[in-house]
Amino acid sequence: MATKIALFNNKGGVSKTTTCFNLGWMLAEKGKRVVMVDADPQCNLTGMVLDLSGEDALENFYRSNPGRNLKDALEPAFKSRPVPLQAVDCVDVSTRPGLFLIPGHVSLSEDETSLGIAQQLSESLQGLRNLPGSFAHLLEITAKRYDADIVLIDLSPGLGSINQNLVATADYFLVPCSPDVFSVMAIDSLSRVVPRWTSWANRAVKLEALSDADYPFPEPNLKFLGVVVQRFRLKSGQPTRAFQRYFDKLNDAVEQTLIPAFSKADLMLSREQYVEAGMDSHYLLAQISDFNTLIAHSQQLRKPVFTLTQSDVGRQGRLWGNTEANINNFRKTFEELADKVINLTLIDK
Repeated sequence: MATKIALFNNKGGVSKTTTCFNLGWMLAEKGKRVVMVDADPQCNLTGMVLDLSGEDALENFYRSNPGRNLKDALEPAFKSRPVPLQAVDCVDVSTRPGLFLIPGHVSLSEDETSLGIAQQLSESLQGLRNLPGSFAHLLEITAKRYDADIVLIDLSPGLGSINQNLVATADYFLVPCSPDVFSVMAIDSLSRVVPRWTSWANRAVKLEALSDADYPFPEPNLKFLGVVVQRFRLKSGQPTRAFQRYFDKLNDAVEQTLIPAFSKADLMLSREQYVEAGMDSHYLLAQISDFNTLIAHSQQLRKPVFTLTQSDVGRQGRLWGNTEANINNFRKTFEELADKVINLTLIDK
């Protein structure tokens, strides 16, 4: 069975989607079979895989590929159609074997209300009992179809029922954030929200209506992998003084607020596992500085920053030498991040 990892922060603008794409690619480079799930109605992850540069490109994709996205694949459950859910026909990332995408849908949020009602009232409203377990079931049968080792779930920054469901039914989650005041505030919020979601999941799995559903609600066993800090600038190879202040605040918030709350909610792995993965008490998985102009090339070419070549960026001489060094540093960062994820999730064990 594939390992499901959710990337979640209720604060937006933290390069969560970019991290999902780059991490998924690196894990595939390391021989893992990875299904990426675009569960954000903004569909940025979908745009990193598909060419959406043309007018109405996404709508054209939906029309020519019916059922080939997260929302449409779930429609039999949400529309109570008398047909079972089918594994999604994923989009192959053609230039990276072993990497696949379940495209997102801009209207996925329309299912938010139905799922929210189902998750609150499924015990009394039998017609809704299939909804809470439908997401996990769809991801499981799709991962099985592609013989996936890992499912990476890219989530929106909201606190709605879809994120609640996908986080609470994942095996692991990591928190992308930035060294700024809003991410520090988000850490405080996450320390309350995620334990509340897992508490709900622990109650939901015991409901007879959900255990007897066509898509039974899975036994929750969510664990925290760590934080990924990104979107900051360097000076002489280190975060600038202004960013370093917020690094320190983030570290304090993680150590003093997040970890105690997650420990109380049984969301932590053993301390030894984090230490073996090379992590300290701040539970930092990776520090990823700004990609600067490289991100534009990455998005245009739909490939990770660490795979960009000299011809991709069009630079010569010393300018290319500096750029190449940056690209190599990003490769090392994502290699280390992928190794930590593999180590912590025991995928090879």
